[in-house]
Amino acid sequence: MASLKLETWNLKPDTDAMNEPNAQLLTVQQHILEAQRRHHPGASGEFSWLLSGITLATKIVAAQVRRAGLAGIIGVTRETNVQGEKVQKLDVIANQTLLQFLGNRGNVAIMASEENEDPVIVERDRKLGKYVVVFDPLDGSSNIDVNVSVGTIFSILRREQDPSGTRDVMADVLQPGHRQVAAGYVVYGSSTMLVYSAGSGVHGFTLDPAIGAYLMSHENLRMPACGSVYSCNEANITTFPTAYQEFLWQLKSGAAGRQYSSRYIGSLVADFHRTLLQGGIFLYPPTKSHPKGKLRLLYEANPIAFLAEQAGGLATDGKSRILDIAPDSLHQRTSLVVGSREEVELLSRFVGE
Repeated sequence: MASLKLETWNLKPDTDAMNEPNAQLLTVQQHILEAQRRHHPGASGEFSWLLSGITLATKIVAAQVRRAGLAGIIGVTRETNVQGEKVQKLDVIANQTLLQFLGNRGNVAIMASEENEDPVIVERDRKLGKYVVVFDPLDGSSNIDVNVSVGTIFSILRREQDPSGTRDVMADVLQPGHRQVAAGYVVYGSSTMLVYSAGSGVHGFTLDPAIGAYLMSHENLRMPACGSVYSCNEANITTFPTAYQEFLWQLKSGAAGRQYSSRYIGSLVADFHRTLLQGGIFLYPPTKSHPKGKLRLLYEANPIAFLAEQAGGLATDGKSRILDIAPDSLHQRTSLVVGSREEVELLSRFVGE
């Protein structure tokens, strides 16, 4: 009987990458299945099937983002969402794409999106569906018109099966962040990159448009213990609480022990992605206009905090751990401080004084 000789390949940033053997080329689907075999040997495969719906949907969103200017889908619609924000044309496309692909998985009972006032129930799977998926379909979408990186953020929660179909939907959605079974984001930038964690570290995959697959590019990401970049909207600094102003002065003056630079993109995914890779701190404090903070707890702060902690960083609302906050509404807002341990702990000392 003939045998099949398998070769492994190494991705290199040149056109000859696919011709050189001896290293591993791993797709996100292969990685998920391998992780399930290693950490959950009795898994049914439903979780990997769910994640494949997210990867497929985000490939479609990535394609739309790339050709937005040519396809006439930049700019706003005539609608506003539940947040009171103008709805971008790509917001609608991204939201509909994720709802469609997740709703067809067969194991997602409930979906909740930034763009929908109420949770979306998949009636076919309401009784036996094992998962709730909460997402921001296109974070930073107002940046599309000026060709700045945007992203998709998602959070996956487990739910109790409900054979009677009478369980309160909001009880399944309003779970604290520490109950997430997985979270991640896709950043649509100079390349399209998926970063996710299922509770066993953080891993990054870059979309190869030549073959239409997310391939492992950043294994076991670890956030540096400290950094040299802080990220916030300093135009609002006079509306920040005094403790935040004093903290930022420490960073800018060199009193914190090193020289810091300021970087702020205005897209949470892009700002956090830099912080994850290079360290430092991202902060969106409470302000006079948003005394409880502006970012949404369930589909922005919770998944980002989950990833930060899995990578060795910290995430708080300035005083409390983000993942311990018990949500009371779908679109609940929060302040967010996330980044390297050294900077987040320093800020916590200022806020606690």
